[in-house]
Amino acid sequence: MRIRRPDALLAVLALALTGCGAHIAPDTGTAAHRPSDDRPVTLTNCGTRTTYSRAPRRVVTNDVGITEIMFALGLEDRMAGYVMPDDKGDLSTVPWKAAYDKVPWLSKKAITKEMALDARADLVFAGWNYGFGEGNGLTPAALKKVGIDSYVLTESCRKGPAASARGVMPPLEALYTDLAALGRLFHVEDRADALIARYKAQVAEAAAKAPAPADRPSVFLYDDGRDKPLTAGRYAGPHDIITKAGGDHVMKDLKDSWTTVGWETVVARDPDVIVVNNYGETSAAQKKAFLESYAPLANVSAIRHHRIYVMDYADLVESPRNPTAISDLARYLRGVHTD
Repeated sequence: MRIRRPDALLAVLALALTGCGAHIAPDTGTAAHRPSDDRPVTLTNCGTRTTYSRAPRRVVTNDVGITEIMFALGLEDRMAGYVMPDDKGDLSTVPWKAAYDKVPWLSKKAITKEMALDARADLVFAGWNYGFGEGNGLTPAALKKVGIDSYVLTESCRKGPAASARGVMPPLEALYTDLAALGRLFHVEDRADALIARYKAQVAEAAAKAPAPADRPSVFLYDDGRDKPLTAGRYAGPHDIITKAGGDHVMKDLKDSWTTVGWETVVARDPDVIVVNNYGETSAAQKKAFLESYAPLANVSAIRHHRIYVMDYADLVESPRNPTAISDLARYLRGVHTD
């Protein structure tokens, strides 16, 4: 985590180093102003029409997928920092390592309104249950009262103001929607259009190699949970990842994003493959060991044939990693021969 030095100390250091022939650019903490920044933009986000008076210059993001959407668009210079636990995988080899090194890691704990205020944020990019929630007092309405705008991750859009179920469009469409909207907000439409075109081509290439529907292996996404498994419905990233990769998502009838089901439902649907979400205090190896030792699952095809495939958290939530995740899972599923 980076700690910003007081401006007075920076000035003293700059003067001292200038005398030695060195030059230190002042750390303003904001991106360079562009004429287009002052042009207002109106977006419809999760059904709410919002006008932003200018392009944000001090964005705070919550979680890895959301942060990497900003990085993929080349908007790290528009960020005041990100909030993210340290259990989200190895970030040293991702395409955005330089951006991670540049942007301050504000906290490894839950994002709060106070963090946004301390960072002098002008926009918070998070999602419902991805940072935003009535229970923690961090909502777009609460931020608006203190002069901070918000953008809500489309994967997390709720079906109504008080609805617990989330998801209003297919997961990949949610990703493309956010890229296009943020492209408009920050006046980088060309970057957004290029990313969307590249991602669509990558997904189409993987989907073109998928077997016929009758021959597709059935796939269950296991996030965590012992008494009841947390899994993905049709509006969470894994649905499109599994489907475009050539699998049959066994929970595709759940009209929600991330939610719980009963183990009896998993047993009844008898998946050929179980995808494990690798994150959190429980390791992927521990999750796999539990699945293989849990008696009610003993006769499930995926367990009998040892077909458990591990994917990183950032591959499975809405993020610019989704297209590559589809390609990788597609290769695995093409090697699966069902009973």
